[in-house]
Amino acid sequence: MEAKEILDIIGRGESSTVQFKENTYNELSIAQEMVAFSNTEGGLIIIGVDDKTWEIKGLTKEDINRLNNLLINAAEQQVKPPIYITTENITIENKLVMVVKVPKGTAIPYKDKDGAIWVKNGANKRRVTSNEELARLLQTSGYLYAEERIIEHSSITEDLDKIKFATFVREQYNEEISDNRDIEKHINNLRLGKDGKLNIAGALLFGKNLKKLLPQFYITAIWFWENKITDTSYRSSDNIYGTIDELYKKGFDFIVSKLDKVQPKDRNFNSIGELEIPEIVITEILVNALVHRDYFINDSIKIFVFENRIEIISPGALPNNLTEEQVKKGIRRTRNNIIASFAPYLMEYRGAGSGILRALKVYPDFDIKNEKENERVVVIINRHRNTI
Repeated sequence: MEAKEILDIIGRGESSTVQFKENTYNELSIAQEMVAFSNTEGGLIIIGVDDKTWEIKGLTKEDINRLNNLLINAAEQQVKPPIYITTENITIENKLVMVVKVPKGTAIPYKDKDGAIWVKNGANKRRVTSNEELARLLQTSGYLYAEERIIEHSSITEDLDKIKFATFVREQYNEEISDNRDIEKHINNLRLGKDGKLNIAGALLFGKNLKKLLPQFYITAIWFWENKITDTSYRSSDNIYGTIDELYKKGFDFIVSKLDKVQPKDRNFNSIGELEIPEIVITEILVNALVHRDYFINDSIKIFVFENRIEIISPGALPNNLTEEQVKKGIRRTRNNIIASFAPYLMEYRGAGSGILRALKVYPDFDIKNEKENERVVVIINRHRNTI
């Protein structure tokens, strides 16, 4: 890296990918910083810079020699599994600083030697203490998937919609299901459950009594009078439960029923009015929220209808470093592979990443916000009432 580049980074201060250290002598402490970077997005530790004033203090040659040994020991002996860092010594304003590059890990979650798991939280780090967050880290590394978690209180015999499942098997595989043993065989083969129990994907796709089976996964739908979420009164609200296709249909109907139908300016007064927001926009955003949400987070999808906008809020940030701009360009990365593979047969989902592109083409006035720290994706669809 060039000195000018490092100066630019220092001038912007610490962040979730940049950490300053005036100096360091403690292997465990610096190892915990490495763990946090490895478990998040990776980053730079710049040693020789005051973390409060951003002043370049510099290091001696003796510091450099000592730090190289300390950092190698920290990365190899104080981090489990070991990580591989690179260091670079750069002269800035006639002072030496060391830039330590810590890559995002491929074996997440990383731990310090005492078994503590750390992640970045803005410019700071914090310890992971909840099972839910640990599960999401395991999902990031491909060790665990939320949709494959077995619902221990479920029963394939009692909680599966057998008619719906048998119809699906007949139409997709041209096979008939004869008895419960046959059902369980198909459930196991399709990765929808095992040992007589459904997993989350199986229940969301073919379960029944979802309010009892998965009460945490539903849609909160609210129609507000005006434009503030803090308003204490609203026109109507509903908690929507059901399988993923039922959630889609009921959520879609809730939104559409609140929209205006207006006459296009270039059409006869007696012609049928059009929705102020094209159906494809609502379909694509709602389907994506249901298919790609984070099912490790026990929370509902939110549908908020305001006078000037609609908000659809999905639990979990975009998966696998996907960005808002990539989504708008049709790039997709799937968090829930089983659900995504079945979704085209149950609702209007193609899984090719082209849906958002089509929605933007017919109605570009919606925005996607990937709120990583709040662990959610917010899509805001602006309403242009009576302007068609």
